[in-house]
Amino acid sequence: MDFELRRAREKLEKEQKDRKQKAKLKLEREKKAKQEAVRQREAIEAVQRARRLDAAQAQAKATQQIEEELLAGRGVAFSRILEAVPYEGAGDKIKLPPSCFTELSDQGAFDKGPLHFRVSVVHQSSPSDLKDTEQNNRTTHAGVLEFTADDGAVELPPHIWNNLFPTDSPMAPMVEVCYVWLPKGTYAKLQPVEPGFSDIPNHKAVLETSLRQHATLSEGNILTVNHGVLAYHLRVLELKPSSSVSVLETDIEVDVMGADRTAESTNQCVLQPLIFGEVDAGVVTEGSYVYYKFILDEVNWGFISLGDVEVEIKVESDTQDGDTDLYVSKHPLLFPTQHQHGWSSHDIGSKSLVLSSRDLGLGPGTYSIGIYGFKGTTKYKVSVNIRDTYKSKSGQQPVSSTLSADADTVECRNCKHYIPSRSIALHEAYCSRHNVVCQHTGCGVVLRRDEAKNHVHCEECGLAFQKEEIEKHKKVFHVPLHCPCGIVLAKEKMVQHQSMECPLRLVTCRFCGDMVQAGSSAADARDRLRGLTEHESVCGSRTAPCDSCGRSVMLKDMDIHQVAVHQKN
Repeated sequence: MDFELRRAREKLEKEQKDRKQKAKLKLEREKKAKQEAVRQREAIEAVQRARRLDAAQAQAKATQQIEEELLAGRGVAFSRILEAVPYEGAGDKIKLPPSCFTELSDQGAFDKGPLHFRVSVVHQSSPSDLKDTEQNNRTTHAGVLEFTADDGAVELPPHIWNNLFPTDSPMAPMVEVCYVWLPKGTYAKLQPVEPGFSDIPNHKAVLETSLRQHATLSEGNILTVNHGVLAYHLRVLELKPSSSVSVLETDIEVDVMGADRTAESTNQCVLQPLIFGEVDAGVVTEGSYVYYKFILDEVNWGFISLGDVEVEIKVESDTQDGDTDLYVSKHPLLFPTQHQHGWSSHDIGSKSLVLSSRDLGLGPGTYSIGIYGFKGTTKYKVSVNIRDTYKSKSGQQPVSSTLSADADTVECRNCKHYIPSRSIALHEAYCSRHNVVCQHTGCGVVLRRDEAKNHVHCEECGLAFQKEEIEKHKKVFHVPLHCPCGIVLAKEKMVQHQSMECPLRLVTCRFCGDMVQAGSSAADARDRLRGLTEHESVCGSRTAPCDSCGRSVMLKDMDIHQVAVHQKN
């Protein structure tokens, strides 16, 4: 009996203990669940609070941006994110979609003067784009050319594209275009990236012509200036009165600094200065040019014009490894070539080119020397000297191919020279044995028999050369040359064609000072009578105020206006 009671009591105590343990575990689980619920609720509230703060900040930022755009645009708020598409054009004017025209027109932007826009690269979210934060922050300014781009796209000229994407272009670049108001510029400091820009005759006039195609300038941008077939790059260092200015209808004071010496070298030709009496050495490879320049001042030209001195350009080279050609031109032709030059020398080996007062086109100014690698790799030495005319003639005796036939002379039957009659028999015996006369029509040169085998004539022009010279002569003078305008001519006719007749030849505009293509004849008959080229006819139609009366007169009519109205010569 006691045993059963004890077992019943133990069983009851065990059950009570288990129930207490379960109740305790249940309370702990409920407590943990409540704590977890509190944590989750706090986390949700924190996220919601952060979202509300972000939304408030975004709203404040958007409001501030609108206010800044209104301030920058003077009451016009225009901003679009568009896909950038390149197009070939000059200057900095972009093409926008037609919808932008409507939005700008509704806000009266066209009543506030020329349109200017801030163009910024939109930050890309891909990992590869995040690496280049500098490129994602690039900004420049532009004008507008027309509203003909596709919806959702903006077409950028090379100037804007290269400043926004100087390295590799992204697959689908996005840019933000915002309307801004820009002050008119008063001062600009530019620095050429590569040397040679200051060699351009009247380079500031060339820069002015290039800036006519631009509506804005921004500090840090690279400005490309084209001069004929050459392209120079100038970095904008400083602008006034702000870091971005408008260049429309304003006069800007421009300072052009020296070239950046730390920039990487380019393949563009550079004129190396050459001083009279000094020698410069170098190496030229086949098919390439090395250029030099020298200045003929008024003092030296005065002596040359009197016939007292002459200019000697000498190139000494070794023909063992190659050969060179020498080309010389007067500025504004900066870089003489096979097609375009003023003077040339094609002698094998060392060559000397003498310029005197008898040469047409010679005068005070700057001259360029082009050393062309005709064959192989050639080491050379080049120099320019002013030498006295009498020195070049010293030691020379006047020699006549035929002496006057007087009573004491007889004509040699072999060489056709007149020899004293007392020695004619001895002379003819010696002459017929050792000399031979060239039988080519119009030649008649008397040669030693051992020299006769090297004396040959060109089949094309009939000129006489040594055997080793005839091959080069044919290549230089008789191989047809192709002009970019489509005409095929020999060298001499090609030089004349490209200097006087070719519509693609570069001429200096008398109104803007830039080197431009001559083009065809002017459309206006009066301009053709004045001798104006196609470009000058258009360029001269620009107006400028008369210095005497202030009236706006076309540039090409300014001289007539001065004579007819102000009686000035």
